[in-house]
Amino acid sequence: MKRTVSALAIAAILALTSCTKSPSEDVIITERAIEILSQMTVEEKIGQVIQADISAVSPADLKTYNLGSVLNGGNSAPGGGVVAEPEEWVALADSFWLSSTDTTDGGLGIPAIWGTDAVHGHNNLQNATMFPHNSGLGAMRNPELMEKIGEVTAREIRATGIDWTFAPTLAVARDDKWGRAYESYSERPEIVADYAAAMVEGLQGVIGAKDFLKGENVVATAKHFIADGGTQLGIDKGDTIGSIDEIVKLHGAGYGPAFDKGVQVVMASFSSINGDKMHGHEYLLNDVLRGQMGFDGFVVGDWNGHAEVPGCTATDCPESLHAGVDMYMAPDSWKGLYNSLLAQANSGELDLERLDEAVTRILEVKIRTGLFEAGLPSKRASTNLEALGAPEHAAIARQAVRESLVLLKNENNTLPLKPGGNILVTGSGGDSMQQQTGGWTLNWQGTGNANDAFETGETIFSGIKQAISTQGGTATYSADGSFSEKPDAAIVVFGEQPYAEYRGDRSDLVFEFSDGENLKTIQSLKAQGIPVVSVFLTGRPLWVNPLLNASDAFVVAWLPGTEGGGVADVIIGDSNGKARHDFKGRLSFTWPSDGTGTPINDATDKGVLYPYGYGLNYGDSGSFKTLSEDPGVSDIGTAFVGNVVMRGDAAQPFGLYLGDSSNLNTPVTSLTAESLGGGISIRGTDYKAQEDSRILNWSGNGKASASIRTRRSVDLSQLGPLDDLSLNINWRVDQMPSGPMTISMGCGDGCGANLDISKLVADLPAGKWTNSSIPLSCFAGAGLKTDHVNTVLQLTTAQTASLAIHSASISENNTQSACPIEAN
Repeated sequence: MKRTVSALAIAAILALTSCTKSPSEDVIITERAIEILSQMTVEEKIGQVIQADISAVSPADLKTYNLGSVLNGGNSAPGGGVVAEPEEWVALADSFWLSSTDTTDGGLGIPAIWGTDAVHGHNNLQNATMFPHNSGLGAMRNPELMEKIGEVTAREIRATGIDWTFAPTLAVARDDKWGRAYESYSERPEIVADYAAAMVEGLQGVIGAKDFLKGENVVATAKHFIADGGTQLGIDKGDTIGSIDEIVKLHGAGYGPAFDKGVQVVMASFSSINGDKMHGHEYLLNDVLRGQMGFDGFVVGDWNGHAEVPGCTATDCPESLHAGVDMYMAPDSWKGLYNSLLAQANSGELDLERLDEAVTRILEVKIRTGLFEAGLPSKRASTNLEALGAPEHAAIARQAVRESLVLLKNENNTLPLKPGGNILVTGSGGDSMQQQTGGWTLNWQGTGNANDAFETGETIFSGIKQAISTQGGTATYSADGSFSEKPDAAIVVFGEQPYAEYRGDRSDLVFEFSDGENLKTIQSLKAQGIPVVSVFLTGRPLWVNPLLNASDAFVVAWLPGTEGGGVADVIIGDSNGKARHDFKGRLSFTWPSDGTGTPINDATDKGVLYPYGYGLNYGDSGSFKTLSEDPGVSDIGTAFVGNVVMRGDAAQPFGLYLGDSSNLNTPVTSLTAESLGGGISIRGTDYKAQEDSRILNWSGNGKASASIRTRRSVDLSQLGPLDDLSLNINWRVDQMPSGPMTISMGCGDGCGANLDISKLVADLPAGKWTNSSIPLSCFAGAGLKTDHVNTVLQLTTAQTASLAIHSASISENNTQSACPIEAN
């Protein structure tokens, strides 16, 4: 294809030259980018705006399709597994480099840039240094240390031949129920702003310095633009609602400082602003991000985030490019996307001047980072596998652990513990690298990681044992809290299990109810006259009042990463029982007095137990006042009596959600509502009383659903014998779907049952209220695990349809009904 670039496009690009370096250097970089652009075919240009995951692309593909970038997602490593040896990372980096720079086919051989989710260190590698997650780092209040953390992270990324990290996250998390709250430094914008500047400079180096973006420095990414931390109800990929000016002021606080430090990439958020998906939000991606905020790098999408723009699919979405996304993150959809963009370029549907603009921005970053001259990754001076987990790196991580610890309670000067005695360590997190490192560790969710999967670092117990034994004491670990010799004190380490993104979303903030196993352990130890120190591993504030009451001392350790010894540095004293290090951590998030999950971000808000900035040290005095143990939330495990829908709305404690390809989690908070992509809407209607029911209308614009669910699972067996139970629905069909309709119940990701109810619905009398029953055994037979159900009812179709629902329940029903067929 003819290699062309329009004069108008060149003029526009020259008008947008970078301001991160001296004007003369910026002009040189832009002129070089335009010169390269002028020699590119349309096929090469389209390849440059696409990023593919290493699990779905080969080195040969980079040559054939001229792809601009690759990434390794949270579950991708060289060789097709989740993890790989460091040498394999370097070897694959070499393969991608050689293929992308190969010019034997007559192409320009533009080197691909490799991006990785190094969000708390180079966390995909077993022997990398992993730092506390961001919520813990926010408690340090130490930008200087943050810069060092950035430097270490960059050095270890470069050690494996990789160029670019998808960090830092600049979210201002305002609702702790959000599953990504631990990726936020604070609920307050000022901490995020301070840390943004420090982390970007640590990762990229200093603007104007010879090694800016080169050598041991990497390309950084400010993400996720914008307001990912402000979504309604803390729902991941949800909708942030409000004045755009106020949203930008609060949630954009970290971006200005990041731009001042020359951050090269911004990642668009999965989320929406007032119902408009960020991957298609031209005003925010152009007028605000570039026009008002002055960003001059390139915008990358998130994992198939373009597919959630109304009217788009993962393989067909010119709208995102037109809106301001410069590079699509199309991990497994890249080939279909390439083909559709090429067809649209040839047909005139794709704006070629906008394509040139996007490619130029990408080229400028590649030029600025020295990628064209960098050479084979394995031959670069920065590729040094000995840097992974280096002792000096571990020391910085250990300091971060020490400074992030927040002391909430220390009755009778229980801490620091004297090291000469007999110390018992117990709890699920006491000897667990997995629990202390959390999500985004070795894999996306951070689960399934045995201690021996880590080749660096130490568990919290290991650090305690070392600190105790050097002073002549003994420390033992017992998972269940049992012991043969009564200890002088017990350290109970417990908290959240690993999660990432939407899997961490919560419906409340209750860590555990009064029958929780951790509370029972602490109470048992206390009943035996043993002082108890609680160490809480968490990515966010949670309601823990009963545990606080029962403990003699309570330490929030957040998710400290690989260097668990930093906990012992602070809670274990010296040979004289004096503190070796004091507590420095101060809450960067407000701590709740109840478990309802109502957002609290100010000391004057209702429901505050400990305000932002709170944290004791060893010099503080004062007595602890017993806290209320009423969480304000019912234990669904004992409160559920079978009601699913009542008067057209979700029965407590469930929520009603609408979903389509734009977002599966639009909460219904009023009588009328619509899914983000317009696939389904809901409004009130009358049955026995005014608006005591709801009508669900499917538009036929793709698959859409209405669901009743909760984050806390319910055990349906408590309602009676499984064979005696049915899902009973009182509903009315107004318009039959022309195609399949399914009814589902779910028990977590990849767990559940989908039944095709097309025939059942077709047999219902149109326009008349009818009772239908589906045996629960039908769902169990199709894969539902009835002992932990969180989606109790979901109706889905891609066709135009309308039905009203008044009530639904799971209860005994003597009527025998046949099972609908299992849906695909």
